[in-house]
Amino acid sequence: MRSPISGYSRLSKIQKFSAAGVAAAGVAALTFAAIPGSADAEKQPIAVKPVAWTAEAFGVQEQQEQLGKQADNAAKQAKAQAEAKKKADAEAAAKAKADKERAEKEAASRSQERKPVQAAPAPAPAPKTYANNLDGWIKEALDVMKAKGIPGSYNGIHRNIMRESTGNPKAINLWDSNAAKGIPSKGLLQVIDPTFKAYHVEGTSWDIYDPVANITAACNYAWKVYGSMDNVNSAY
Repeated sequence: MRSPISGYSRLSKIQKFSAAGVAAAGVAALTFAAIPGSADAEKQPIAVKPVAWTAEAFGVQEQQEQLGKQADNAAKQAKAQAEAKKKADAEAAAKAKADKERAEKEAASRSQERKPVQAAPAPAPAPKTYANNLDGWIKEALDVMKAKGIPGSYNGIHRNIMRESTGNPKAINLWDSNAAKGIPSKGLLQVIDPTFKAYHVEGTSWDIYDPVANITAACNYAWKVYGSMDNVNSAY
């Protein structure tokens, strides 16, 4: 219903509520003043205390309360958001750490898996063997001579052996001048003891009748005197 009071409809809800409260308070004060009392009360006028609340003051207090509640809610919300962010950051850090550790383990595992397999060392070559005959003795002597840098050929050695001992490693000359001197020629290439000792090749036997030792010592002597056993075509 429209109020008969001019301008009342333009008041806000809070202003209307305040105005009604002021009116009610005024009525109550007047009513209390009209009630007959004691003689003293009749003689003395009754003072009516003015109403402290106004529409404007009531609105300001309510706004302050609303702002206080909003501030509290904002603080609680900010605290909750901060705690949520802190929790999320901690979870993200833990996940990043776990991912890093897993990646490192996977990288190490791949590195181990891809480690090149070392090939087994090649077996040492088997020692070279030679036949225990004139052919084998000459070939072995040639290998020794090659390692020591002593010149000579298979044909040159073989030719001189056949002339000197016919291939007998135990041959000995007991009738020439060397024999007369007590130093007979011995072995495949008929070498005397002083010559064998002077031109002995390291790594061979010291037995003058050993085929390889006899050949290499004789070829070493022929190298120093004739340039090579290949250059010897007679007694030397």
